[in-house]
Amino acid sequence: MSEYDDTTYDEADTAEDPTVEDDHTTGLPGVTVEEVFDLDGDGYADDTITADGVTYVDSDGDGQADGVAYDVDGDGLSDEILVDLDGDGSFETAVYDTDGDGQADTFESDTDGDGLVDQVSYDSDGDGYVNQVSTDTNADGLVDVVATDYDSDGLVDEIQVDSDADGVVDATLIDTDGDGFLDSVATEATPEGDSFQSQTGQVI
Repeated sequence: MSEYDDTTYDEADTAEDPTVEDDHTTGLPGVTVEEVFDLDGDGYADDTITADGVTYVDSDGDGQADGVAYDVDGDGLSDEILVDLDGDGSFETAVYDTDGDGQADTFESDTDGDGLVDQVSYDSDGDGYVNQVSTDTNADGLVDVVATDYDSDGLVDEIQVDSDADGVVDATLIDTDGDGFLDSVATEATPEGDSFQSQTGQVI
């Protein structure tokens, strides 16, 4: 799913007993798993209701689902989660476990609420932290800015800009010394391999 509708989910609409545990069979005799969600990151498990392979997650206890998790392949573990953490009633982010290791690694977001995905974040090394974010800043459907944290220290090491969306990077902003400031830029207009450094040590 790459586009999101404005459908809202209310836990009161489900006919399931809200006391049902979030246990799922794995297809192996006697083996079950219990999924725990903490969408708001407060360190406490969110309330859940599960029915027919769909889990409704209420992270703030207001009785309305802030996330809906789907078990697409029927293995007892959620493969896709739609999340509404700003409380506007629309799911703005879809979360995926693309490699089946039980850890979310891809996040597709509609940051401007127009119903189209304009930002995709990746945890490419499986450490639990996003290390690359690709963004369509002008809503033309094409990625024009890619920010990457190569060393997983939480700081952007490189930003690539393709301002005309022709598939060729026009400018690359780099933090050469790892101090958290982008201090060097290489552009398509400069000779190959050439770059320049700002006087202040900071480009943006």
